[in-house]
Amino acid sequence: MSVKPVAYIGNACAAAFAAVFIAAGCAGSPAPSVSSSVPAESDIADSGAASSDGLAYPGKPGDFRLYNTGAIHSPHAWGSMNVHDPAVLKDGDTYWIYSTDVAVGRSPTRGLQIRKSTDLVNWTWVGTVFDDIPEPAAEWSDAETLWAPDVIKLGNAYYLYYSASVLYSPQSCIGLATAPSPEGPWTDRGILLKSDFSSEVNAIDPAVSFDAEGNLWMVYGSFSEGIYIIEMDKTTGRPVGEEPGRLVATRGSQAGSEAPYIVYNSEFKKYYLFLSYDSLFSDYNVRVGRADSITGPYYDFSGQKLTDYPWSDDVPEDVEIVSANVGNKLIGGYSFTTGEGWAAPGHQSVLNDGGDWYLLHHARPVSDKNWTYLHVRKIFWSADGWPLPSPARYAGEKIQAVPKSSVSGSWEVLCHHRLSYEDPVAESWTFEASGSVTAPGYTGSWKLAGESTLRLELADEDGKTLLIEGTVVPSWDWENGRGGLAFAGIDEDGQTWWAKRVRGSRKAQ
Repeated sequence: MSVKPVAYIGNACAAAFAAVFIAAGCAGSPAPSVSSSVPAESDIADSGAASSDGLAYPGKPGDFRLYNTGAIHSPHAWGSMNVHDPAVLKDGDTYWIYSTDVAVGRSPTRGLQIRKSTDLVNWTWVGTVFDDIPEPAAEWSDAETLWAPDVIKLGNAYYLYYSASVLYSPQSCIGLATAPSPEGPWTDRGILLKSDFSSEVNAIDPAVSFDAEGNLWMVYGSFSEGIYIIEMDKTTGRPVGEEPGRLVATRGSQAGSEAPYIVYNSEFKKYYLFLSYDSLFSDYNVRVGRADSITGPYYDFSGQKLTDYPWSDDVPEDVEIVSANVGNKLIGGYSFTTGEGWAAPGHQSVLNDGGDWYLLHHARPVSDKNWTYLHVRKIFWSADGWPLPSPARYAGEKIQAVPKSSVSGSWEVLCHHRLSYEDPVAESWTFEASGSVTAPGYTGSWKLAGESTLRLELADEDGKTLLIEGTVVPSWDWENGRGGLAFAGIDEDGQTWWAKRVRGSRKAQ
């Protein structure tokens, strides 16, 4: 594909709009109140003991409060509040997240936020990486906040990569800081990559990872002409490849992708490129493609390359590409029938914790999208190697054998349709003890195809079949405040399905 000079349509990095909007529009203003019809997620009773069906459900996941106006000016009380663009690092027995400078109802932080946890559920405020914007980054970009960091350990030191830019400007840069520990103190090491109006790539949203041979790479970019990967020196943590690197994903300058993050799954011997698409406040969503090499090409479930888009020079005339359809859609905005719905989830990082995989991203509650929160979700893997994030935010759940008797009952089900810009609202389905399924527009059957594998075989009113298969796990139902089964599956078109059992779920004790 020939790359033309960037036709810049706005710096749509997830962090960018949030930081500017909150600083300019909400600083010092009282936080909006929330309708009393939205259940408070802090009103949850303790649980966690084994249930009558022999399943071990997670207990109460801490004191989580939405719209905590009393914490606005107290970062130590934020917990997962005001997290945007989270980057995760595990060091020893502690998890760390580093995130963009945002805040609701007050001025944003200046210097990147740091939190830590021992369980991925309860997060403690540590402080900021810097006291202010490093001078070289500020001079180049005019940034007043820092965005979208990533952190990795190289040797005995910790390397933090950060983004500096302002809204609607490609005058951006990626900087480097180092520290002897995840907490700091951090020393700025200057700018690594720059971009301006003539650049092919917007130099923000860095993410660094090793390939299977131990070579270090950085993937980066936001909107503009796409996402690039460049080789790094694993001793110095600096680029050694020719700038800007190799293009691995694009939707052209007419649509957006950003927040790249690459992981390698040795079980499937594949590299996975996670991205965020579309608008920060409305239809932000997480996509994925996979490749045999860290430099690509990356393909989605349908065999489309993540560099394919409708007006690409590479696409054969007999191939129809729909830009929004490229990349498996893992999660977009959603609502179950009770509790708070969530909008614009995205800017993700991924953690492989000894074979347990997690997706970390921010999301906005639909009642007031000025607030942002950290969501952590366990990732399950389909039989053919596609990641499937859980519909339940993580509370300590473990995959375990699920008896057939625990599956029957009333479920809420939704699909993250790849072409839909409407956030799905869950519908009620019934899984009968006999193995039959009754659902709006569908009839069919369910069965356990393994200890924790649930398979749905359905047909619509015209006889078109629908096959969904995935993992069912005893989880915490955040919306209803109790333990219950959660399911994440994939259908024959590569679309992600979520479900949770709501009748027959074990009430908290």
